Amino acid sequence: MTMTHFHADDGEKIHLKISGDGSPLVLLHGWTSSHRDWNPFLADFEARHRVFRWDARGHGGHGLVSDTVPTVERMARDLQNLLDHYALDQVVVVGHSMGALTLWQYLRDFGESRLARLVIIDQSPRLLTDDDWKNGIYGDFDRHKNAAFIGELERDFAEALLRLVAFGHNDRARAAYLENAAGIESARQRLRMQAPRPLIDCWASLTAADYRDVLATITIPALLVYGSASNFYSTGTAHYVRDNIPNALLHIYEGVDHAPHLWQRERFVRDVLDFVAA
Repeated sequence: MTMTHFHADDGEKIHLKISGDGSPLVLLHGWTSSHRDWNPFLADFEARHRVFRWDARGHGGHGLVSDTVPTVERMARDLQNLLDHYALDQVVVVGHSMGALTLWQYLRDFGESRLARLVIIDQSPRLLTDDDWKNGIYGDFDRHKNAAFIGELERDFAEALLRLVAFGHNDRARAAYLENAAGIESARQRLRMQAPRPLIDCWASLTAADYRDVLATITIPALLVYGSASNFYSTGTAHYVRDNIPNALLHIYEGVDHAPHLWQRERFVRDVLDFVAA
């Protein structure tokens, strides 16, 4: 299946794939990832939905044609442009990690009138911690640590990101990195093929954001899927999000990391399809 594209309102070309029949389902991947993250779920989702999965601006190996920095605000506007271009309404949107932040920014800027349901995968509404907020990355990743991390990204983007994933809460991820397992090396090579500047600028935007105020404004049903062994967040973060969204249903997948949907694929498909059909 070949990719198609639409033009955002600043002229940037946004690449995506569209497949399936039924009500619209939009899938938003995480930082440094691409539409390919959703491939394991396509057969099940396409049977019931018209599935839209993009490569977010600055992602997927597509060079940027505009000078616009790929901030979370700009990606939320890209989402609105997507809904406009394809005349979509009553949309179910699934956001993993950065995709969840994009979705929360979209709700802040455009409201929920065109959305039917939300699925949030393993994300905190504020990534950076401070004295009064411990539900961000590691429970201990403040603005000073983030500034140091951005410096590491600028020196060796791939290695800095691999270390961020490895030296969090997930022992298996740490062991895989220290052993330089085959999956680590393939991830390193994939990351080295990406243009780092737009992704670093994007990260700076993601870590500047705070969506705690947005959670209480969500009135449509929301499904939350979190990993009990997330690299970045404790289950306290999952419960915070659940407690602050009025119509939220929380599923914690035991023993899996920041990508719980990829580790427990059959359960995730069942949970999403049941949630949408409810």
